[in-house]
Amino acid sequence: EVQLVESGGGLVQPGGSLRLSCAASGFIFSSNDMTWVRQAPGKGLEWVSSIRVGGGVTSYAGSVSGRFTISRDNAKNTLSLQMNSLKTEDTAVYYCARGWNSRNIQSQGTQVTVSS
Repeated sequence: EVQLVESGGGLVQPGGSLRLSCAASGFIFSSNDMTWVRQAPGKGLEWVSSIRVGGGVTSYAGSVSGRFTISRDNAKNTLSLQMNSLKTEDTAVYYCARGWNSRNIQSQGTQVTVSS
C-alpha cells in the first residue's frame, strides 16, 4: 500500500522559514520522480516543485523559485521542501505526490500558515 505522510507544517511569520518532509513507503521511492503541490483556501491544486529520481534535476513554479528548495534522500525514502522567505500567499495545505508534475494526491497533507 502506497503511503505518503507529510510533516513540518505550522504557523510562521512572513519572511520566515519552514522545512516540510514527506515519508514514503509501499513503493520503490528511489524509482519515482516526486512532486510537491499545494492547495490554498478556496483554490485548486497548484504545482510547486518536482524532482527526478536521482535528485539531480529539479523544477519550480515561478511563484516559489529562488525561495523553495526540493530535495530527497533515497536511502531514507524521504522527500523534503525547504521554504524560505515565506509570504502570506504561500499559505496552503502542502502535499507530496509520486511522479513528475503530478497532482495525484494520496495523502492528508500538512498545513502551512504564513501570517503576522
